Amino acid sequence: MDSALTSVGLPAALAIIMFGLGLSLTVGDFARVAKAPKAVSIALICQLLLLPAAAFGLVTLFDLDPLLAVGMMLLAASPGGTTANLFSHLFRGDVALNVTLTAVNSVIAVVTLPLITNFALGYFEPEDADGTLGLQFTKVLQVFAVVLIPVALGMWVRLRSSAFAERMDKPVRIGSAVVLALVIVGTVVSERENIADYLVDIGAVAALFCLLSLSIGYVVPRIFGIEDRQAIASSMEIGIHNSTLAITIAVSLLDNVQLAVPAAVYGVLMFPLAAAFGATITRKSRTLAEID
Repeated sequence: MDSALTSVGLPAALAIIMFGLGLSLTVGDFARVAKAPKAVSIALICQLLLLPAAAFGLVTLFDLDPLLAVGMMLLAASPGGTTANLFSHLFRGDVALNVTLTAVNSVIAVVTLPLITNFALGYFEPEDADGTLGLQFTKVLQVFAVVLIPVALGMWVRLRSSAFAERMDKPVRIGSAVVLALVIVGTVVSERENIADYLVDIGAVAALFCLLSLSIGYVVPRIFGIEDRQAIASSMEIGIHNSTLAITIAVSLLDNVQLAVPAAVYGVLMFPLAAAFGATITRKSRTLAEID
């Protein structure tokens, strides 16, 4: 990808998205964890433990190219995307829980994302990777900068002017979707000579991982007695990943476009799959309610 896009464009795009996330958050969203500890804890366990394990199982089962395998693990370690809130709202999930999960997950990911990514790099040992490929301390600080600082600024703006934050909510959501589309297009164009092979290699794995993420996010909470609206929220939070973050880390910090391909493919697939999954579980919930 073009160096200006790599060094400036992607981090700036991610910063805008994370700033928009901050505009929707308050300190109370973090405090809400204490009010719904069970739902939050189960969702976080799914996000932080079950998803990386599921991704690891899939890439091992399908014997993916090592760089693509690392890219899938990077995606699995990324927190939920901002559009998870919108999908949760559309399918009558507990949006407040989504906001809380996104807030907490974004903070935790600063630690867990480098750990999982470096584990994957060490395990799969991509041949194209040199000794510098990895998220060392300075790069972890960059992850912190592009994730948490814009969120904190957005929260500060909301604290100073909640009316402005409310007015900017819709434009920022639309802008975030546009930015995500541009990031995905940029990644695909930069790898256009290999994209057909990548789709063959990663398309099925990305689709399966998306459906598995959505299913884990819904089924596991329901097994542990979490009510349906919160399970829907958990499903959307866990199934809709922050693809822009994964792509930015792959391209800007790890300087490897191939690592970004799984996140780009996932970014295309996750919206229709999440919509279909949401419609299915909502229809099922309504049917069960009518029977009761």
